[in-house]
Amino acid sequence: MNTKYYDLINQTFYFPQEEFSLNKDNLQFHNIDLMKLVEQYGTPLKFTYLPAISNNINKAKGWFRKGMEKIGYEGKYYYCYCTKSSHFKFIMNEAFKNNIHIETSSAYDINIVEKLMEEGKINKNTYVVCNGFKRDEYVSNIARLMNNGHNKTIPVIDNYEELDLLQEQIKGKFKIGIRIAAEEEPKFEFYTSRLGIGYKDILPFYRKQIQENKQVELKMLHFFINTGIRDTAYYWNELLKCMKVYINLKRECPTLDSLNIGGGFPIKNSLAFEYDYQYMVEEILNQIKIACDEAEIDVPHIFTEFGSFTVGESGGAIYQVLYQKKQNDRENWNMIDSSFITTLPDTWAINKRFVMLAVNRWNDTYERVLLGGMTCDSDDYYNSEQHMNAVYLPKYNKEKPLYIGFFNTGAYQETIGGFGGLHHCLIPQPKHILIDRDENGILATEVFSEQQSSEDVLKILGYNK
Repeated sequence: MNTKYYDLINQTFYFPQEEFSLNKDNLQFHNIDLMKLVEQYGTPLKFTYLPAISNNINKAKGWFRKGMEKIGYEGKYYYCYCTKSSHFKFIMNEAFKNNIHIETSSAYDINIVEKLMEEGKINKNTYVVCNGFKRDEYVSNIARLMNNGHNKTIPVIDNYEELDLLQEQIKGKFKIGIRIAAEEEPKFEFYTSRLGIGYKDILPFYRKQIQENKQVELKMLHFFINTGIRDTAYYWNELLKCMKVYINLKRECPTLDSLNIGGGFPIKNSLAFEYDYQYMVEEILNQIKIACDEAEIDVPHIFTEFGSFTVGESGGAIYQVLYQKKQNDRENWNMIDSSFITTLPDTWAINKRFVMLAVNRWNDTYERVLLGGMTCDSDDYYNSEQHMNAVYLPKYNKEKPLYIGFFNTGAYQETIGGFGGLHHCLIPQPKHILIDRDENGILATEVFSEQQSSEDVLKILGYNK
């Protein structure tokens, strides 16, 4: 019988895969020996593999380039990084090696943009697309950026009052976008996104506040579907509705020349993950081109705002199984040395699944388990994989430590979990390391942040002044 953990993975998936392989008994991620990381840095451990960021950016740029060439699409493509996925400087430094642009969502994002400009990471040719609900400090920061000469800043209007607020502080003429409030899938609790202006209201809004406004130039229409870019009737229907708005606006507004389709590229959440990125890009471009050709207008330049796709597949977390609790005849709880709620909050908040694999002991027999975190909260667990209603791992053995890895965790988890702050049950934030390669492919690692100490936590709580 094939009873080893390796047999289970090999029989269930095509393995090895692009980023996952084995070195004898141990898992490798992008040819990084994860057990060596464990031996050097211990667990729990968060890591970021920086080359994965540039790799995904250039994949996407390649898909759009090929798609435009294939169908004769005459517009340009602009890749924007959606900062809310991860604001860390090491992420920005890597991303902006690749001649991209930036999308912001709140006031402090503009302060980050200004820092990046000071350091030469972005320049006057970098588009700064400002999304989100804008009031007070966000408006003031956008105005400061534009008044200081950054003419490629494009605030995307989210509601009827924002334009007036911006005009009060911005000197001279400036460009704007308008966000469409897309209609959500029927399974949602609400029918229309709270973000943006409704389909039917955009043209009247343009006529009333923009058409005769000498200070404002409409450049962009922004379209985003909350459930992401998927090959579904719902997505294609919403895209065509968006194109009707774009065409009607373009006929009255010659300065309109760009369509922002937002983010929404999925990332790998299982070894069984399949998604034809090239097909989706070509079909989106094709649908836009067909609509524009029929209306006899120029195709728009395309902007995207990929966040999770940019950084998600660069991140990972490694835990040790500390103990196994047999609670009844059927349930074995493997207890990890951290918390899912605090270190991978999406597993708790939205039942998200990441790629989860054993880091070592692949030649041992396996068992079905539940994974439990260290907090005294009944929701601090991980009980199934994306492809099956279960978790299988090498059998627990007190004499043979078991380590497990969660992969493609690089988007949102640190900010949602509260990096550097307080965590549920005061479970400390794990050590975080950065992994890079030089031009010769030699790996280098460095500690970005040490694991939180009791002194760090007590200071936040006001015990240590």
